Amino acid sequence: MEIDNFDFEFKPFEKMTDEDYAKIGFKSGLEVHQQILTEKKLFCRCPAGHYSDKYNAEILRHMRPTLSELGEYDGTALMEFKTKKEILYHINYETVCTYEMDDTPPFPMNDQALDIAIEISMLYGAHITDEVHIARKQYLDGSIPTGFQRTAIISVGGQIPYKDRFINVIQLSLEEDACREFSDIGHQRTYLTDRLGMPLIETVTAPEMRTPQEVADVNKIISQIARCTHKVRTGIGAGREDVNVSVRGGTRSEIKGVSHIEMIPKLTYNEAMRQWNLLRLREELKRRGITPDTFQAKYTDVTKLMRHSHFFPITQAISEGLSVKCIVLKGFRGLLHWQTQTDTYFSKEFSDRVRVIACLTTLPNIVHSDSQSEFIQSSEWSTLRKFTGSNEDDTLLLVWGSNQDTDTAAKEVIIRAKEATIGIPNETRQALEDCTTGFERILPGPQRMYPDTDLPPIVLKQERIDNIKNNLPIPFWEKKSYFQSLGLDEVTSDQLAVSKYSNLFQKLVNELKIDIQFTANVMINYPKKLKKHNLDFNAIEENDLYEIFKNFVNGKIPKESLFEIIRKTIINGKFSDELLPELCSQSELQAEIHQAIAELQSIKINNGQAKDKLLTAIVMKKLRYRANGNEVHKLITDILQKQEN
Repeated sequence: MEIDNFDFEFKPFEKMTDEDYAKIGFKSGLEVHQQILTEKKLFCRCPAGHYSDKYNAEILRHMRPTLSELGEYDGTALMEFKTKKEILYHINYETVCTYEMDDTPPFPMNDQALDIAIEISMLYGAHITDEVHIARKQYLDGSIPTGFQRTAIISVGGQIPYKDRFINVIQLSLEEDACREFSDIGHQRTYLTDRLGMPLIETVTAPEMRTPQEVADVNKIISQIARCTHKVRTGIGAGREDVNVSVRGGTRSEIKGVSHIEMIPKLTYNEAMRQWNLLRLREELKRRGITPDTFQAKYTDVTKLMRHSHFFPITQAISEGLSVKCIVLKGFRGLLHWQTQTDTYFSKEFSDRVRVIACLTTLPNIVHSDSQSEFIQSSEWSTLRKFTGSNEDDTLLLVWGSNQDTDTAAKEVIIRAKEATIGIPNETRQALEDCTTGFERILPGPQRMYPDTDLPPIVLKQERIDNIKNNLPIPFWEKKSYFQSLGLDEVTSDQLAVSKYSNLFQKLVNELKIDIQFTANVMINYPKKLKKHNLDFNAIEENDLYEIFKNFVNGKIPKESLFEIIRKTIINGKFSDELLPELCSQSELQAEIHQAIAELQSIKINNGQAKDKLLTAIVMKKLRYRANGNEVHKLITDILQKQEN
């Protein structure tokens, strides 16, 4: 469904329809990163999964680009080099060794990690590579101290079942995780290294999602496929996704490091809106006669001219010996107020570049003549226009900082303005808290990848592949369908399908004929309750949990004491009959009920129907875990009926 002249205007997020996304040619793919559950890191023998903000040493490094195998520089590497960043690493001796600092050759790849990557690949029905070839991927943002990440393609192809179709998987890779960013201010960026080198898998899908909600849905399925193996890490930061978005007539932009699936619909909506509005902006520039060939811009030092400005950040900068540069964008009048995303305008595209590349991180870092604010008085803009030889059809933009940083900033503003005449720049974008996106860096090209000569290829023998294949878990969607056939709702079936104890649940249902709804509730909600007690539900062995439920079905454990028995089993390390409660005898129970009835005589009850419930609560409070609540309530009801008769 084509649109002439990009005349479609975005509706608010809640009002956009599938047809609207089809009109703009919305297209999205995913790169889902998931840490896998290994004891050691990928290319060294340091422990994996040990997080701490404490550190024993600091290492300072500067990054510089290197030529690819074809003698070319990657654009992202060149952009990062412009920032002139100092990279500071906080080192904890317990989690980092000399390998991570590139002072020791890599160890052979972690076999446990490789087997897990192969297993998850098989769940997609992917083709496993005959040999695993390890490559280096340049990262000059400092997130990896070596300046490159070791990565290897484990499988290609495969499919993800979704609705009435399949989403194709391009490849699954195994790679080492990067550092955690601690701070990024000015020309210094600080990283924590505890996460560095941990093994993770990257699942790359084809760009076949047609709406923002579909992107989130497929991401959830990918997460569930990995989790049903119970060999991946969970929790904050264990799973992160990069979301690729494009619209008709544009090019791919990558939203980097999305940490919550719930953010994806709004994020991709805003990025699609941004791209569509940038295409509309390009058409407006064409209408004004501004093309890549006719584009004009320049910048001038206006420090002396602005020393008496009413705008405090500028006068303060000048008083500190810093510079002010004025960029003239010929014919751009009013366009810096062109809307790009929700409550976001074209001017932010410039502010982001200045912040990231020129390292002018204190906001505001630019001010422009299209602004309706009173930051810069109209008389000052008039003086600047006269000084720079610009006219009313031009937009003026001011930056302030060191002479070197403002030169860099001015050049980046001009580069970004010229890109507007072409359309949508190839960028990696940040996922911001308000679900808009911000510039992070230039989109990497193939020049960043090259073979790793430190490690030989790994031949995957058929015996190894067959052994993994013969022990594959049942796909979670098959388990989900089975649980729904038992009468469980979709949400419960979803959660149960990826539970460590989903197989045990089936065994309990088939062998003990247990109450399905109650048991599902235990499997899903007890882990959350135990977490509040700083206990891990997964610490219980399946055999112990089976014995607990067997005693429950046989009446030896009241429903009210089941949680307590599980809690004690975790603390004890194993279930034993000694943990079973001493159940209340029938005579003792009747005595407690009659005593409760006598106590209740002195209490006035307005609602007679609530008398049985009140008595049940009184008795159960005394007996705690020694009686079944339903049986107590039934006995109280019988006694009350006899008294009334």
